[in-house]
Amino acid sequence: MAKITFIQPDGTSQTVTAENGMTVMEAAKKNVIAGVEAECGGACACATCHVYVDASWTPKTGKPEAMEEDMLDFAFDVRDESRLSCQIKVTDALDGLIVRIPSKQF
Repeated sequence: MAKITFIQPDGTSQTVTAENGMTVMEAAKKNVIAGVEAECGGACACATCHVYVDASWTPKTGKPEAMEEDMLDFAFDVRDESRLSCQIKVTDALDGLIVRIPSKQF
């Protein structure tokens, strides 16, 4: 299990517990995190679960693969730390993960 902190654009935050094997997007949806729409349900077919991974966590979450990179082209305000939360699998190594929610998804 891992604790994940979601930080909203206004600076408010919510820390949730996520089970190993689920995705960061699934943890967000299960805990009703505002701003993570996930319209495709985690199929990497939209960009509405776009988040910014805190730079200190990039080595553990990794870089986007080609399909994710293609979908990020549809996201708003893409940055180096941009990821689709549906593509980040929760493991014990992600305990303490910090992600920021963009000001809008599209």
